[in-house]
Amino acid sequence: MIAETVCSAVSVAGLGIAAVTAYRKRFLAAARIAAYSLVPIGLVMTGVVGWLADTAFSPTAWAGFVVLGGAWALFMITRAVERRGGGTRKERKAAKAAAQREAAAPAASAPSLGPGAGLGSRPASAPRATGSGDDFSDIEAILKKHGI
Repeated sequence: MIAETVCSAVSVAGLGIAAVTAYRKRFLAAARIAAYSLVPIGLVMTGVVGWLADTAFSPTAWAGFVVLGGAWALFMITRAVERRGGGTRKERKAAKAAAQREAAAPAASAPSLGPGAGLGSRPASAPRATGSGDDFSDIEAILKKHGI
C-alpha cells in the first residue's frame, strides 16, 4: 500500500515538473519528463510494484531465491568437475575402451615416443674443423669437476 502511494506521488510530482517545463516552452524536455514520470504509476497499475513488495517481505520467496541459487551453484560445480574430468561419462568409457584396444594391438611393442624422439636416434655431430676442441675440453673439465 505504501509503495503504491509513493509511486503515485512520484508520478504526480513528475507530471507537475513536466507542466512547468512545458510552460517555459521546452516541449521536448517536458514530453521526456512526462514519459519518465508515468513509469512508476504504470508499474503500480500492472501489479509489478505489488509483486515486488510481496516478494521483498515474503520468507517463502526468499527461500525460493536461496533454492535457485543453490541449484545454480550445483550446476556450475558439476560443469567444472565435468570439464576437469575429461568430458561426459560416455566419452570416458569410449576413451577407456580405445585404450584397451590399443594395448592389445600388435604394434603395442613399438616405442611410444616414435622415431627420432629418443636420445640414441640423434645423429652424431661431426667434429668441427675449427679449433673449437679447446673450448669443449674446458667444458669437459668443468663437468668432470662436478662429477657429471
